[in-house]
Amino acid sequence: MTSQFSISIEDIRAAAERIRPYVRRTPLAGSAAISAMLGTNIYFKQEVFQKTGAFKVRGAFNKMLTLTDAERRIGVVAVSGGNHAQAVAYAARTLGIRARIFMPQSTPKNYQEATRGYGAEVVLMPSVREAFNQIDKHVAEGWANVHPFSDPLVMAGQGTITLEIVEDLPQVTDIIVSIGGGGLMGGVASAAKEIRPAIKVWGVETEGADAMSKALEAGHPVEVTVTSIAKTLGSPSVSDETLELARRLLQSVTLVTDKEALEALELILERTKVLAEPAGSCTLAAAKRLNAHFGPDSHVALILCGGNISLNDLCHYHSTGGSQ
Repeated sequence: MTSQFSISIEDIRAAAERIRPYVRRTPLAGSAAISAMLGTNIYFKQEVFQKTGAFKVRGAFNKMLTLTDAERRIGVVAVSGGNHAQAVAYAARTLGIRARIFMPQSTPKNYQEATRGYGAEVVLMPSVREAFNQIDKHVAEGWANVHPFSDPLVMAGQGTITLEIVEDLPQVTDIIVSIGGGGLMGGVASAAKEIRPAIKVWGVETEGADAMSKALEAGHPVEVTVTSIAKTLGSPSVSDETLELARRLLQSVTLVTDKEALEALELILERTKVLAEPAGSCTLAAAKRLNAHFGPDSHVALILCGGNISLNDLCHYHSTGGSQ
């Protein structure tokens, strides 16, 4: 009988100590206006203020700080069409490690430019799947793969977010977290359930970036074609490990529309003056759908996982109501 895949609280606490000199401890801020709208207590974990503008540096640093000397000499390789690319590039530059990032050609220019700006080599590929196909060849040559989600060290790094939420909000009852490939969800939920099993963790995806919902329905990871404006949720599939964690640790996975994510983005911007990308604002859209589960005594933390949306995209989505 095989043992369950898990991320231990010891691994997450070790990650917190390891990455502390390199990442920001981001704010957790309540919103009286949005709390009143939902009839509960809403707080935003503002990873938009993390270095590189998203949570991804937590996992990237935790992975890269454990590399062997030989791996450091050769370099790291990664696949990403968004925030993971910038995180790996930034961490590599900080640690003096060479980085090569494979990106799909559809990656927004602002992500490409930011990744190059951190000193990484960017290689554009026709698709995410073809980008992933480059990894095995590089690993065989000695490069270290910093996987965007299916790596225990990466997940443990992302789980440090929960440690900060619980420290800042000891009365937290619920956490809502976005799902792309599932690394953030896996780390956050693992930490929550080990620290306090009563905390309920709710996953959220947008339609057109719903790899976890489809995997849960099928009973195994399946490939999806990403069409959502929440581009940083655009993993072509989840992994066996993240699917297992979702099954075991989540209350549910809520599917919201791009339009709902955009409306939530604009509400957060208007009421809190914080600009989140759709991959983060969809947590508020999910909170609205899940509202019957929360009461006046609930304390609900929404993770705004990133804020790397270009002004051009923001204006376009506003003018088109959330369409591509």
